[in-house]
Amino acid sequence: MKLKDLAAELGLSQTTVSRALNGFPEVNEATRQRVSEAARRLGYRANVAARRLATGRSGAIGVALPLQRSMHFGPHVSEFLSGISERLAQNEIDLVVAPIEEDDELPVYRRLAASKRVDAVVISAPTPKDARIAELTELGLPFLLHGRTEVGIPHAFLDIDNEGAFRRATSHLIDLGHRHIAMINGPEEQTFAIHRDRGYKSAMLARGLVPDPQLIGGGRFTDENGFRLAQAFLERRPRPTAFLAGSMMTALGVFRALRLAGLELGRDVSMIAHDDVFPYLNADNMVPSMSTTRSSIRAAGARIADLILLMQEGKDPGSIHEVWPVELVLRESTAPAPV
Repeated sequence: MKLKDLAAELGLSQTTVSRALNGFPEVNEATRQRVSEAARRLGYRANVAARRLATGRSGAIGVALPLQRSMHFGPHVSEFLSGISERLAQNEIDLVVAPIEEDDELPVYRRLAASKRVDAVVISAPTPKDARIAELTELGLPFLLHGRTEVGIPHAFLDIDNEGAFRRATSHLIDLGHRHIAMINGPEEQTFAIHRDRGYKSAMLARGLVPDPQLIGGGRFTDENGFRLAQAFLERRPRPTAFLAGSMMTALGVFRALRLAGLELGRDVSMIAHDDVFPYLNADNMVPSMSTTRSSIRAAGARIADLILLMQEGKDPGSIHEVWPVELVLRESTAPAPV
């Protein structure tokens, strides 16, 4: 089926149908939906090259992937990129991943902006004073931030409520009678880790408890880092009776350290881990099942793709501010503090 045939089927001009399919803001939403539904029903697929000529867009979204930083997050990166790419593929938009050796992403963005290879970029793992916000704004390269920063320049972002999640998890452990609660966080310079630390400490202080800095650690979300930190914490006296783990990967390391110490999770020690909902690491299937703060990173990637598409349709990036609540799911790994 050609564009002419689709337009005739709908009783609309070819120009209107083309603009509806390409997301032009002057086409109202009812017409856009009607055209999109007819295109799906009749099997119409736009010529990608022609669409790019018509819209002036490259048909691609970019992600810079600092290789050193990606080692901090392991499978989180693949889940996040999968969520973005699956959603973009529905609109025949490509995801361009630009791997870089160093953590300095700015030269990559300058090249992408100059070459016009991408229509927008996704940036993640922000710090409070993130220099990328000002650079991308000056370059005029549209972007959406996964996470938050304190930079005052208007920009689009999507984040989860890390502070609220860890405040609630810590409060629950305190309600169970735990007073010595260890936390294994992410890289300390990144905003999400700062927010989690703030939630943990505020919950402790609100109940008259002083957080012990010797029971707080961070770094890569790996089994090995979780194991090493948990071992060190368990050697302290009094030892922690509960753990907050920044990821399910970290939790595996904590679990290994507990077994080595002859302690039983859910009886001698409790744990709540943050779960990004990996399909191959199900908290329900662990023994004992793991209590978690749960929010799908793949779903976040898909939503970010949706928001970028809205930006391309004319939505003001400065009005796109989403902060998702995080669900606390209680299972067998949490129990009253041992007497």
